[in-house]
Amino acid sequence: MRRGDHRICFVGDSFVQGTGDATGLGWTGRVAAAGRAAGHDLTAYNLGIRRDTSADIAARWQAECDARFRVACSPYVVFSFGANDMTADDETLRLPMPASIANFRNIISGAKARCPTLVIGPPPVGDSAQDVRIFTLCAIYAAIAGEIDIPYLPLAQDLAGDAAWRRAVAGGDGTHPDGTGYALIAERVLNWPAWWFKSAAR
Repeated sequence: MRRGDHRICFVGDSFVQGTGDATGLGWTGRVAAAGRAAGHDLTAYNLGIRRDTSADIAARWQAECDARFRVACSPYVVFSFGANDMTADDETLRLPMPASIANFRNIISGAKARCPTLVIGPPPVGDSAQDVRIFTLCAIYAAIAGEIDIPYLPLAQDLAGDAAWRRAVAGGDGTHPDGTGYALIAERVLNWPAWWFKSAAR
């Protein structure tokens, strides 16, 4: 293993994938670039898939991360999901809240047993009813993460009240922001005390 060989998997949905960002960076690309600029030997894998629910992520995250951690390295995982669970299709949630909560607990418990793990809460999507559900889900997710001792960064209510975020969503597709919105998420992650790759590597 090379000294400082850090490998990080970002696992989640379209907001992890960076849908709507013309630069292709999303927030994950921006925080990874900042880590490398700070001197870390960092390889980042974007494992975001559009429309993925927590059930989809529960089914795939271990195999996808394991495939990227095959060689000796320092592995890390960051999860961000939940908005799709709270999407109503024909007035029925794509995933009932109890199932979403159970998936969250199982995913982050399993990840913590393997490597350092962080969770970034989902952003708001601009639909008032869905956003209320996301706020509720995020509060429960945060409480569970606290129980398991995994850092959780809430985004939904913060961004919902941010005029710059609303402009970024208006400049995107009405749900996903343009690049300026992903830059707002990246800024919050980089300023978060729990984030790993800030100061220059020694």
